[in-house]
Amino acid sequence: MVMLGDISVLKKIKEGDIKTFEKIFRLYYSPLCLYAASITGKMYIAEEIVQELFYVFWKERENIQILHSLKNYLYGAIRNRSLQYCEHQEVENRHRDAILTSSNKENSSDPQDTLEYNELKDLIDRTLDKLPERRLRIFRMHRFEGKKYAEIASELSLSVKTVEAEMTKALQLLRKEIENYTHIA
Repeated sequence: MVMLGDISVLKKIKEGDIKTFEKIFRLYYSPLCLYAASITGKMYIAEEIVQELFYVFWKERENIQILHSLKNYLYGAIRNRSLQYCEHQEVENRHRDAILTSSNKENSSDPQDTLEYNELKDLIDRTLDKLPERRLRIFRMHRFEGKKYAEIASELSLSVKTVEAEMTKALQLLRKEIENYTHIA
């Protein structure tokens, strides 16, 4: 249940009260950075995550629904964003390792390795071609251009939630296709 103080604060923020928003920012910024850093292991990343959360919080203030306390909402959002960052880093590391391994395999004399690499690369390209235009554009902006969800949302005049949903759908399709490929191979 939302506390009365939180209801009043949220109402003021939704009405565009920048002073109330600044108070919340000053109250929670440092503790949220420390919390995010405990998950990501990097303070500069934590600060970026917290700043992005407050940016989106202000931008989407009229649509935000808080079911418990404001504090729980902010910490939950930071936990999710920090875990998303860690997951993204893990994917990037696996991708980098796969590229390094594949470049070694391309130089390898084993034709089977080269064939499997080329098949998987073709599968990924074909899967990306199946994506609707907007989803593909969002995927490319995030994965290949390194843009954050908030940047993409702003550039394409979408909500951050829409960008997140499109990325989730794109990644689900890629995972499904790769899983099917690995079960067949």
